[in-house]
Amino acid sequence: VGTCRAGKVLRQTTLPIVPDRHQTFQRQLSHRLDLPSIQFSICSLERADSSIGLIKPELYKNELVRQSSTDSGDLEFCGKLHFALKYDQEVEALVVKIFEARDLPIKDVSGSSDPYIKVFLLPDRKKKFQTKVHRKNLNPVFNETFLFSVPYEELRQRYVQFSVYDFDRFSRHDLIGHVVLKGLLESADLHQEIEYTMNILAPPQEKKDLGELMLSLCYLPTAGRLTVTVIKGRNLKAMDINGSSDPYVKICLICQGKRIKKKKTTVKKNTLSPVYNEALVFDLPAENVYDVTLLVKVIDYDLIGPNELIGCTAIGSSLIGIGRDHWLEMLDNARKPVAQWYPLNKCPPTNINVTKNDQQNTPLSCLNSR
Repeated sequence: VGTCRAGKVLRQTTLPIVPDRHQTFQRQLSHRLDLPSIQFSICSLERADSSIGLIKPELYKNELVRQSSTDSGDLEFCGKLHFALKYDQEVEALVVKIFEARDLPIKDVSGSSDPYIKVFLLPDRKKKFQTKVHRKNLNPVFNETFLFSVPYEELRQRYVQFSVYDFDRFSRHDLIGHVVLKGLLESADLHQEIEYTMNILAPPQEKKDLGELMLSLCYLPTAGRLTVTVIKGRNLKAMDINGSSDPYVKICLICQGKRIKKKKTTVKKNTLSPVYNEALVFDLPAENVYDVTLLVKVIDYDLIGPNELIGCTAIGSSLIGIGRDHWLEMLDNARKPVAQWYPLNKCPPTNINVTKNDQQNTPLSCLNSR
C-alpha cells in the first residue's frame, strides 16, 4: 500500500480502477458492519455496472456493515460512501481505503459532478489526504488507499472524517457532504479490516433571507497574525422602517469559551449591500490555530435605540460546513488571502458558548493555556 521509513509513511498507492467493460468484480471481504441489522452470507460481493455498490444481503456471511441511520429527523443525505479501515501494527498506521461513492447529487450545469474526497484523522487535522477527481460521475469508483501514522491507543481519541467535494476549475470547490466515523475502537477490532457503507450528510442549508457576507482570511504563521478582511455584504435584511439598514460587522476571537478580542468595521449608512474592504487583524499563535473560533455578527446601527442583530456566522476548525472548510483552506494556503461568501443565520452554532461576564477583552495569555 505504501512505503515506510523510520516508522513514517512516505507515499500512498492508488489501486487500479476497474475498467468499464468489466460488468462485475469481486473483492475478498473481511468483517463488514451494517446497522441497524447484521446479515450473513458468503465472503465476496458482486456488483453490476447498473447498480454499482448496491449491497445484496443474501450474498454475505460473517460480515458487518455499518450504515448511518436514515431516520435522523431533519438531516439531509446526499449519497453513500463505501470505505474500509484497518490498523497495520507493523507500520503503526491506520489504513483507510476509499472504495466508491454512489448516488451523488448533481452540482454542474452539465447534469453531473466532478467529485473527489478529502480524508482527515481528527481532531488535530495535521495530516489529510485527497483522492483523484472523477470527471462527470455521480457514482465514482476510487479504490484508493491512505495511511495515517498514529499509535493504536491514540485511536480512542481520534475519529475519521471524509469530505466529498465537487471540483470546479474556475471557483471555490463545492462541498457535497461529510461522513464522520467516531468511536474507532468501540465498534470493532481494527486489527481486522472493517468495511463501512455510510450515508453522506449534506451540509446545513443556510437560509439566505438574512443576506450574505463575503470574508477573506489570511494567516501569517511566523508572525502569529490573522487578518480577516470584511469585503462586502449583499441582500441584507432591512431593519429600518425606510426599508434599509445601517450595517456594521463585529468579529470576536473566541478561545475556550472566552472572548479573546473583538473588532468591528465602520457603519455603512442606508444600504443592504454594503462595501467595506476593511482588514481586522488578530494576534493568533501558530500553536492555537485549531483552538479558536471566529464569531461574526452583522449588526444594524441605531442612533436612538439598541443596535439589532441582522445575522451571524462562525469560522473555525471545530465547526461543520463552510466555516471549517474556509479555515482549513486558509491554513493550507499560508500568507495568501482566501475569500468566501457566508449566508447569515439568526443564531451562532450551538457549540459556541461565550462567557457572559467578558465585558473586557481577555488577555492573550489565555491562548497559551490548554
